[in-house]
Amino acid sequence: MDNQEFTNYIKFFLDNVLTNNTSDYPKNVEDRLEVYRRNRISKPVIYIGVTSSSVCAGALNVKSAIEEYITDNQFDISVITTGSLGLCSHEPLIDIQIPGKNRVVFSNVSTSDIQPILDGILNKFLPIDKVLGQYRHKYHEPWQEVPFLDELPFFKEQNRIILSNCGVIDPCNIFDYMARGGYRALAKSLRNHTYEEICSIVEQSGLRGRGGGGYPTGTKWRKALQVTTDQRYMICNADESDPGAFVYRLLMESDPHRIIEGLIISSYAIGASKAYIYTRNSNSLTVERLEKAVSQAYDVGFLGYNIIDSGFNIDITIRKGPGAYVCGEETALIRSIEGKRGMPTVKPPYPTEQGLFGKPTAVNNVETISNIPSIVMNGADWYSSIGTENSKGTKIFSISGKVKDACAVEVSMGTPLSKLLELGGGVADERKFKALHLGGPSGFSIPFEELGLPIDFDKLREAGVAIGSGGVQVWDDSVCVIDLVKYYMHFIQKESCGKCIPCREGSRRMLEILQNISKRPTSENGQNTLERFKGVIHLESLAEVMRDTSLCGLGQSAPNPVLRTLKLFREEYEEHIFDRKCRAGVCRDLRTFYIDVEKCTGCTACAKKCPTNAIIGTPRSPYFVVEDKCIGCGICEDVCKFSAVYFK
Repeated sequence: MDNQEFTNYIKFFLDNVLTNNTSDYPKNVEDRLEVYRRNRISKPVIYIGVTSSSVCAGALNVKSAIEEYITDNQFDISVITTGSLGLCSHEPLIDIQIPGKNRVVFSNVSTSDIQPILDGILNKFLPIDKVLGQYRHKYHEPWQEVPFLDELPFFKEQNRIILSNCGVIDPCNIFDYMARGGYRALAKSLRNHTYEEICSIVEQSGLRGRGGGGYPTGTKWRKALQVTTDQRYMICNADESDPGAFVYRLLMESDPHRIIEGLIISSYAIGASKAYIYTRNSNSLTVERLEKAVSQAYDVGFLGYNIIDSGFNIDITIRKGPGAYVCGEETALIRSIEGKRGMPTVKPPYPTEQGLFGKPTAVNNVETISNIPSIVMNGADWYSSIGTENSKGTKIFSISGKVKDACAVEVSMGTPLSKLLELGGGVADERKFKALHLGGPSGFSIPFEELGLPIDFDKLREAGVAIGSGGVQVWDDSVCVIDLVKYYMHFIQKESCGKCIPCREGSRRMLEILQNISKRPTSENGQNTLERFKGVIHLESLAEVMRDTSLCGLGQSAPNPVLRTLKLFREEYEEHIFDRKCRAGVCRDLRTFYIDVEKCTGCTACAKKCPTNAIIGTPRSPYFVVEDKCIGCGICEDVCKFSAVYFK
């Protein structure tokens, strides 16, 4: 697009779209928008989802194969990069749209699939085996015998407000976002509302922070606005640090302009002229797309001096953090932005009173800020009509673990937790469900009996659990609870900033206790068993001390997985202590391997590979395992071709 086209494009949006506060555009404007949305095309368009997850699945190779196909055949076809639909297990995903026909989605596409798919669809023949579904549009002819995406259970059971553009638009093109209503909420805020009115709208909507605590967003903003000062700051906390969680990353890589728009409106609401997005430097694709979105917003005039002729000035800086887990806590995050070591500080004073560089500062996470454009555009009443009495709107979850389909979903508040398991396709490999874990290393496990609990801040708190930031892991019967909790505690102990003794020493001691009960004891006397059992009892009192005396949320919430699993799976702890047994066979030091003499052929493969020479015997005769030498590594089981090796 040359400079004149760019100028004309911007003039069109400023004069016709951003000035219109309804979706009822004049026909000539609507027709032009349909062209910008690529709903009216004169040549085929191929969309390919490129995000961190799809790159791991081979999306870049698929994109190269598409470009090679187009070059070899000298076709005039547009290739557009999009974000993620949230169906991570079905990636790479490609969408193909030919003139006059609906846009159709293909899943699990490999490089070898490109030629047959494109050869077919360009001749109006649809290869069905890779088809996921088709988009619905009034101007286009539908494909026969292909389901519409909005009819698939995965999409039908969601309420996709924040995720509405994800996987649909080009995240690197501000005009794609604007053509679908982007930045209209910003124009409405600046032209129709004061700072206080935006705070009131968000308060009345009932939006609560999506970082886990559920603090009312509008209330936080008003506190920052009411402090007399010459400077305020707004911070978007994009440091997604829970292992297995990918909600923030998906949003930033799929629809970064929604976050930029929400952040500008949030800054306006508290009277801040400077805003920061704090993310991880290791997430290279995320940083790249955020930087491009910010640059485009400056080019268009949505950032900088006197934006949209409103008299409001705003600058956004992307600050790349080192990736420390503790920097997800707001005061540690603020210190990191200031160039100091990321360590929590004592509250009060709260950041809304004395935050970044000693000035009033509001900190909200990516999902919270992403709600703002929709609330401003549709009104507080619309948003408050979604969800429950005290938990309004929607919540995004990333679902992973022992589940058929790893995915990201958006559901209305009040939806039962069981729906998350359904949207993930249920437990993988037809195994038995054990628990749903919310919130990562500081989270809570939910057994099958409690899956009817609604996704509601207060209801879950009454049940002794919390939503967390949106990471969900599914556990089946192959998961050892002690081994997983040990991993969580190792993570917490490693990520502790070390400032306060309860967190630093408490997490270390809890990890030692868990390690002690998950390995073979040095002796078999009763005294050793008693010491191991006393260690588990000590976990509960230690957890209470950490909760009451730790400086920040990291130490206060660190004992959650331990206490919750002790309550729900106490028999597994007792098996590890008294029976020296891991029912899932995960704890290597508790496994005892045996060789079935009826199946063993004496091939010597296991004996040759054993690192401790614990397997003895004569070639072509049954072999045996010397238990005292066996370290439970499982190499013998892996190399045995006759399934003669097993463990108890």
